[in-house]
Amino acid sequence: MSPLVNPTVLRMAVLLFAALAAFGLGLFLIRRLRKNLVVEPESMNYAPLAAEGLPVHAYHAVIQQLKQQKHELATQQLSDRRKAKASDSLSSTVLSNLSCGVLFLNTAGLVRQANSAARKLLGFASPVGLHVADLFHRASLRLENPGSGSESSVEQALAPALAGKSAVRGLVVNHFTRDGESHVFEVTASPVLAEDASFMGTTLLLTDKTDIERIRHDQKLHQEISSELALGLRNSLTAIAGYAQQLACNPGPELTRQLAGGIAQEAAQLDRTIVSFLGGARAATTSS
Repeated sequence: MSPLVNPTVLRMAVLLFAALAAFGLGLFLIRRLRKNLVVEPESMNYAPLAAEGLPVHAYHAVIQQLKQQKHELATQQLSDRRKAKASDSLSSTVLSNLSCGVLFLNTAGLVRQANSAARKLLGFASPVGLHVADLFHRASLRLENPGSGSESSVEQALAPALAGKSAVRGLVVNHFTRDGESHVFEVTASPVLAEDASFMGTTLLLTDKTDIERIRHDQKLHQEISSELALGLRNSLTAIAGYAQQLACNPGPELTRQLAGGIAQEAAQLDRTIVSFLGGARAATTSS
């Protein structure tokens, strides 16, 4: 019997072929799986994922960008603080060198800032914290018509500005310091509003008018003296002219002596008036 037609041999051949096919397939699968296991770690080394599914290098890039923005913001804030400090320093320097007094009052009417000119005019070493009523309790308004009956305190006159309603200008104030010094200054009050139109406080501008008022007083006094002098000179000249006319009309010796004495007396009066006027003018020039 031929081995090719033997059922047992055929069965063994089929089993052997199946075993070889299974072995080859298993070997192929094992190599494929091993290859996949090697490729996955390499890909993970090149592009590992973060917890959120983003690549780590993208996550680091976002962090670096945030750090850069934080640094730029800090730099901008530092620059803004330096600019604000420089602006405050410049404002303080300008205010300290102004000849006009400048004060800032809060919404309650309390002084929060005052320059050196304001301290000098008001006679306070440091008016910060004082109420506006305390600033001007030794002051009085100079009214255009004193007898009009509309007299009020400085605080009442400044009320519209202190309430944030409207500015107040042209208030002339007579003020006496605790040391007895007198000043005349003009007060201008203006409310300060924020960007949202809310009331922040009030600024007071004090312009010293003391020297101007003294000059006006001296001029008025000189005008009065000049008027009196002119009247005296006119009276004396009128008397001398009358004596001269009488001399021309009555050439008698006795009357001539009387008229000459009157002329001499009026001339002496003229001399005394002129000397008194010149002496007053020299004293005024020396005092100024």
